[in-house]
Amino acid sequence: MSNNSSLNEFVLLLFAYTRELQLLHFSLFLGIYLATLLANGLIITAIACDHRLHTPMYFFLLNLSLLDLGSISTTVPKSMANSLWDTRAISYSGCAAQVFLVVFLFGGEFSLLTVMAYDRYVAICRPLHYGTLLGSRACVKMAVAVWASGFLNALLHTGNTFSMPLCRGNEVEQFFCEIPQILKLSCSDSYFREAGLFLVNACLVFGCFVFIVVSYVQIFTAVLRIPSEQGRHKAFSMCLPHITVVSLFISTSFFAYLKPRFISSPALDLVVAVLYAVVPPAVNPIIYSMRNKELKHAL
Repeated sequence: MSNNSSLNEFVLLLFAYTRELQLLHFSLFLGIYLATLLANGLIITAIACDHRLHTPMYFFLLNLSLLDLGSISTTVPKSMANSLWDTRAISYSGCAAQVFLVVFLFGGEFSLLTVMAYDRYVAICRPLHYGTLLGSRACVKMAVAVWASGFLNALLHTGNTFSMPLCRGNEVEQFFCEIPQILKLSCSDSYFREAGLFLVNACLVFGCFVFIVVSYVQIFTAVLRIPSEQGRHKAFSMCLPHITVVSLFISTSFFAYLKPRFISSPALDLVVAVLYAVVPPAVNPIIYSMRNKELKHAL
């Protein structure tokens, strides 16, 4: 029986085992990664440099782009390197760092999407109080809360996961290190400790989800009362990108973690992981810039 002190590395799942397919995987991921870096980098630069975009909505969008850049940079480059060099190894510390950053950045993103729903609610349902409720100080405090909550949550989960004795080999059935796959290697009763943490997290996620849904029910009620069709169209176009991003993030994440065990397989888990870890950071900038004239103009 091996314990954590004798574990020097983990073995990740590869997308392909033939050299041609490995190089194809490397090329596809490289293209997606560079496009994501460029798109999110352009949004960050445009918002930072154009004073007309110094509003709460764009401030939160800048934070979203930073989180997207971080999350895709945590998972994709290592997978690309493994395919290029035909290896499956990741060091113990590298795996722990991946787990920490994945929980930190994805948790932060969900918190931020909740804050952005509040921003849309205030803008449409309480426009006269927008400057008061979402002043620069309030926005900075919300952003700090988002990043700090993600950091503390990640610290708690990573510390708990890697404090468990791991005695069932070192093969992680995923292309990056994630907690459910690490827990499969655990031989300890402290597994229930992590299950307890997941339950607390699930309650918090559900609370955020309910908040987003209630916010949009009130938003749509207010929008439908707007007499002019142009006003209704403008209000809907303000909310549509956020609704699309939230739907994409929640649907892919929920399917990844709540899908029935009987349909689970390494190949399906791999595809689902790409859907929630690679696709949202890549398409979020496109979703936000497609219908946004101010952002298009700034770009």
